[in-house]
Amino acid sequence: METTKLNVVTGVFSYTGKYITQQLPTIGKRVRTLTEYPNRENPFGHQVSASPLNFDNPNQLVKNLQGATTLYNTYWIRFPRQGIIFDKAVQ
Repeated sequence: METTKLNVVTGVFSYTGKYITQQLPTIGKRVRTLTEYPNRENPFGHQVSASPLNFDNPNQLVKNLQGATTLYNTYWIRFPRQGIIFDKAVQ
């Protein structure tokens, strides 16, 4: 079983990301999440590492994506709040 490929999933602790993440370890994929809440309780335990999703720090985003072969982007903005707007997410 292939275990070297890293998959990054945004929003593992939320609705869509959670369902994607449940499948990946069963097919031998490593998973990292990018989340606004990296210290939130992790229901996946050691199967998923959590890193911050911070659009104001592009260098950190690049670092957190290094080694990934696939990015599942479930990040979306329902409505602007706390300075988070669609245009910023697209940059």
